[in-house]
Amino acid sequence: MDAPKADVLPYSIRVLLEAAVRNCDGFLMKKEDVMNILDWKTKQSNVEVPFFPARVLLQDFTGIPAMVDFAAMREAVKTLGGDPKKVHPACPTDLTVDHSLQIDFSKCAIQNAPNPGGGDLQKAGKLSPLKVQPKKLPCRGQTTCRGSCDSGELGRNSGTFSSQIENTPILCPFHLQPVPEPETVLKNQEVEFGRNRERLQFFKWSSRVFKNVAVIPPGTGMAHQVNLEYLSRVVFEEKDLLFPDSVVGTDSHITMVNGLGILGWGVGGIETEAVMLGLPVSLTLPEVVGCELTGSSNPFVTSIDVVLGITKHLRQVGVAGKFVEFFGSGVSQLSIVDRTTIANMCPEYGAILSFFPVDNVTLKHLEHTGFSKAKLESMETYLKAVKLFRNDQNSSGKPEYSQVIQINLNSIVPSVSGPKRPQDRVAVTDMKSDFQACLNEKVGFKGFQIAAEKQKDIVSIHYEGSEYKLSHGSVVIAAVISCTNNCNPSVMLAAGLLAKKAVEAGLRVKPYIRTSLSPGSGMVTHYLSSSGVLPYLSKLGFEIVGYGCSTCVGNTAPLSEAVLNAVKQGDLVTCGILSGNKNFEGRLCDCVRANYLASPPLVVAYAIAGTVNIDFQTEPLGTDPTGKNIYLHDIWPSREEVHRVEEEHVILSMFKALKDKIEMGNKRWNSLEAPDSVLFPWDLKSTYIRCPSFFDKLTKEPVALQAIENAHVLLYLGDSVTTDHISPAGSIARNSAAAKYLTNRGLTPREFNSYGARRGNDAVMTRGTFANIKLFNKFIGKPAPKTIHFPSGQTLDVFEAAELYQKEGIPLIILAGKKYGSGNSRDWAAKGPYLLGVKAVLAESYEKIHKDHLIGIGIAPLQFLPGENADSLGLSGRETFSLTFPEELSPGITLNIQTSTGKVFSVIASFEDDVEITLYKHGGLLNFVARKFS
Repeated sequence: MDAPKADVLPYSIRVLLEAAVRNCDGFLMKKEDVMNILDWKTKQSNVEVPFFPARVLLQDFTGIPAMVDFAAMREAVKTLGGDPKKVHPACPTDLTVDHSLQIDFSKCAIQNAPNPGGGDLQKAGKLSPLKVQPKKLPCRGQTTCRGSCDSGELGRNSGTFSSQIENTPILCPFHLQPVPEPETVLKNQEVEFGRNRERLQFFKWSSRVFKNVAVIPPGTGMAHQVNLEYLSRVVFEEKDLLFPDSVVGTDSHITMVNGLGILGWGVGGIETEAVMLGLPVSLTLPEVVGCELTGSSNPFVTSIDVVLGITKHLRQVGVAGKFVEFFGSGVSQLSIVDRTTIANMCPEYGAILSFFPVDNVTLKHLEHTGFSKAKLESMETYLKAVKLFRNDQNSSGKPEYSQVIQINLNSIVPSVSGPKRPQDRVAVTDMKSDFQACLNEKVGFKGFQIAAEKQKDIVSIHYEGSEYKLSHGSVVIAAVISCTNNCNPSVMLAAGLLAKKAVEAGLRVKPYIRTSLSPGSGMVTHYLSSSGVLPYLSKLGFEIVGYGCSTCVGNTAPLSEAVLNAVKQGDLVTCGILSGNKNFEGRLCDCVRANYLASPPLVVAYAIAGTVNIDFQTEPLGTDPTGKNIYLHDIWPSREEVHRVEEEHVILSMFKALKDKIEMGNKRWNSLEAPDSVLFPWDLKSTYIRCPSFFDKLTKEPVALQAIENAHVLLYLGDSVTTDHISPAGSIARNSAAAKYLTNRGLTPREFNSYGARRGNDAVMTRGTFANIKLFNKFIGKPAPKTIHFPSGQTLDVFEAAELYQKEGIPLIILAGKKYGSGNSRDWAAKGPYLLGVKAVLAESYEKIHKDHLIGIGIAPLQFLPGENADSLGLSGRETFSLTFPEELSPGITLNIQTSTGKVFSVIASFEDDVEITLYKHGGLLNFVARKFS
């Protein structure tokens, strides 16, 4: 092999090259693939290469269909006469159970009598669902600590605390006594266990019968957070063989592990299943943008500011579909948590991943997280030997990149992002003027078009016996949420220290603001508790509600009727402020039009201010009990202060304790009964777990390709139909086909749960396919999840029409425009149409990953010839379509379609290689693999 050529490859491409060499078998990985990667400089963007990741990560919502498919595959293999015990994931697979969280209980705020931003703490209102004594802040008001805690001790007892994390890891920071988890966590976990018991039992069965499957128990943390803190190996050791850790998984934020020097990204469920079965994932050999970081950030800039600044810069440069790799002197100044935060945001600026090669900072971090000295020495020696270790002083073998961009960290200022998109960055110093400009602008990404005479409108509300005033810019939701931005200890501790100083100054949050704190894992809870700042966050209303995705996916508790009525009455542009990475309009709540992403300390600051329409430099947050104005700079913790607390409390014992907690499980999980049979005992009455029908017509050998004859068009769609339009997601509407199915089985609307929770039931998911109210079907002429059943002329739900077509034995196709299947990778965006009876999609162009999904499930991806579309060909969609496949398909072959009107036109069969053709001939990936086991 050409060593000098390998020495100048980007580090991320070197990982691809190592995996290719190690797995080269002449079939799935050919010598030609290895040489293509080695010749990356000339082959980038031009060739597809296979990649064998070291492991797979599944989270609950997208993991359950994969495991259900494996369970169904065991049934199919047995039916074909094979041994179902042979059906196991070939690739190590970790599944986190509680990635997604529905908030049923939250603490709005400590509801004291009104005071402009601070002051008298004597009056107290009722907390729901928690109860606290008005003068007894410490011990969280609901704990079992028997120490004498009163508000006078807040500033005095802040010594060293025990580092042990039990199943309920909170310690009273004033008396060092173990106390229960916050009541909101326990209440939410209790409801989650009741709501999802069948799902959890299935997961537990999966962990028992499938080799190479490890289930991370509930109450531990979300997928990408646990991946970072517990599952990451950095270097694998297997049978005396060392090789780089790498991972793919069913979540877009898998990318955060690239901050540890672990190559990883999110893929769809179908690709994930392929990897679990020992097949490679395919990717276009990517361009790699080298991002050189120089300079150092100022003391008031948090890692979130760095993230948003880099996000905006990379969006402007254009890195969509590319790898980004960081280098330069500025990299060494970023902690691992800073790097992982930056890497986590790469889906927001369009990159496949953002890679930070392993260096001395990485090794120091791993030492703190419990890696042994011997392991670290072995790791360092190996990575240096294979030239995967980054060193600023080593000028030889400097990587060459497709493009180099420079970002000076000195240029980054404290900022937020919004009000509707994560890429619209606003300097905090410009926040007030920018919000005023948004009120004036026409409706759009940065505008609300509020008439000038109404911009000063104020609406009074009565809440908990007191009067408050709402106006444009009023904050009504403030969430330090579970998205991985808040996994960074420095910003979380900064939020806690700011809260501490605010409470000590007599400031507080108005009680009508929906506040919540949802850490990514128990480790975050622990260091907030052991550092003594958690009670202060609680005092301001930031009570821990749980450990999964919550506010940022629209799972926030509903706003009060008083707030909702005021917003409606005044047509107010109220605001949500959150430390997440998605803030699209209406995402938090449909009545909250302006949503800003901010660092956790700024979330707390804006919550205290009660408005985003404030200039922190000149306007106070509130007043202390003496009437003195308190400004943000008075309570903002210094970088040195934050780092000191971080050093003292984010330590080895916390990571060790988290590991113990994961491996021990919890009482509910440990006592949960689950079968251990070879085949899963499907409950025919279950509305959560059902054996899918993918294998119903499976034969020992694949049959010849069947012609598509006289197919009707199920849907006639336009451009940019996303997987969100196609795939079931969110809550189940009461008038939907899925709701009718559940109602017929005796469930009430309260028991419907969400599509995500019911991904293990193909009957629900099929009925939820194309059920998005924003779906625009040209047959209907307006957004609605409807279509026309042409034989009868009826306008029906999409599922009902498809069901009639299937009963009549009529095949279906979909007509679409450009970029069909864009957006996030969703396996049910392919599985759902397949189960509706769709045999082919005919579009102008496709999102590649969705096209791969269609092939992987057995749907033919057909493409109009360049310059042609349904309109130019005079197609109405009301015709029937017929298509015959030749005995020997070839990549990109041209086929002829004949319509019932006599029109004949040519289309491209959008298969890119022989592997895709093989999968399609087998009826999809699942059938292909099942036959291998039979």
